[in-house]
Amino acid sequence: MKLLFVADPLEGFKTYKDTTFAMMREAARRGHQLLACEPMHLRWRRGEPVTTQARTVTLTGDAEAWFDVVAEHAALPLAGVDAVLMRKDPPFDSEYFYATHLLSQAERDGARVFNSPAALREHPEKLAILEFPEHIAPTLVTRSADDVRAFHAEHRDIILKPLDGMGGMGIFRVGPDGLNLGSVIETLNGGGARTLMVQRYVPEIVHGDKRVLLIGGKPAPFCLARIPQGSEIRGNLAVGGKGVAQPLSADDRRIAEALGPVLAARGLLLVGLDVIGSTLTEINVTSPTGFQEITQQAGFDVAAMFVDALEAALG
Repeated sequence: MKLLFVADPLEGFKTYKDTTFAMMREAARRGHQLLACEPMHLRWRRGEPVTTQARTVTLTGDAEAWFDVVAEHAALPLAGVDAVLMRKDPPFDSEYFYATHLLSQAERDGARVFNSPAALREHPEKLAILEFPEHIAPTLVTRSADDVRAFHAEHRDIILKPLDGMGGMGIFRVGPDGLNLGSVIETLNGGGARTLMVQRYVPEIVHGDKRVLLIGGKPAPFCLARIPQGSEIRGNLAVGGKGVAQPLSADDRRIAEALGPVLAARGLLLVGLDVIGSTLTEINVTSPTGFQEITQQAGFDVAAMFVDALEAALG
């Protein structure tokens, strides 16, 4: 099969941990052809299908110069490959949004796109949890500073975060003393101009913010617990959290099995659920990671499970 990866520049991949690279390596092992482009290369013109500038690549096995370009394509129709894998990292900004619309047009041309571009638009990673209130902590989404203060008065220990953050960016904890609550609100909501999310603090974060992977609607048997280090409250690897692979707990599996079939039916082949204790905190759909850490530590080949699911989806 021909697989087109829409991703960040290949030259910037950290292959020792990159999940997209793990997908490519497993696909190449099975004899599939690898192509790659960036969202900026997507193009549509009336009377034509969606095309892209793309490169056909092979893997070298070298950690640094890890790929060779064997062909360049000035206008490759997305409908001309077997699968398009949208693997651009967040943020989900305007350009990402526009790229999903071009990918939706490519679907109308006949392309098979994973994850579904419509589903990417419909599942913003922090707000998607609102559909599943039985699995989440007390949560407030608002622009109102008064609402936030009332939520703090009720729950005493809270987490505040922007809706467009990633990698732990812009996350604050305010405890019972309310210290700096006003300043945090002003920072996040810009005087009422921006919506923010507030959640009751979940103390189980000390044991890790677990990334539970759903592949084809089914959970991988191991998750990656991102454990905060030192005085940090955030477990994100991007801010120094320690990633520890571990078997799914009963709560992890309960949440995964409840959400997996629902999300898969919407065209979400790969989803990363974030779970703290028994609480769902985010549903990541843009570019979920953790394949290599789980495989290296637990011995379970996540990339093989993913390519199995992709092949099954393509029939």
